[in-house]
Amino acid sequence: MFNRPGSFSQISNGGATWFVGTSLLPSVASLIPLFKGVSAESKSEGVMTSDAEMWNGRFAMVGVVAFAFTEYVSGRTLV
Repeated sequence: MFNRPGSFSQISNGGATWFVGTSLLPSVASLIPLFKGVSAESKSEGVMTSDAEMWNGRFAMVGVVAFAFTEYVSGRTLV
């Protein structure tokens, strides 16, 4: 199998620039509706409500932190 470096190793070896670069574009793009005056609440209907999306985002953030923590504790990459 391949010997891949872990998340922390990748970030410390120049990956921080790539991380910021790839995170910046979607972050800025998500602000465009706000600048146009469109709110999440005005577009919420059915199952896809703004509250549901907020919880999805929170669970995703917890998952990413758990993934990084597991890599750190085990000392191995998971992917």
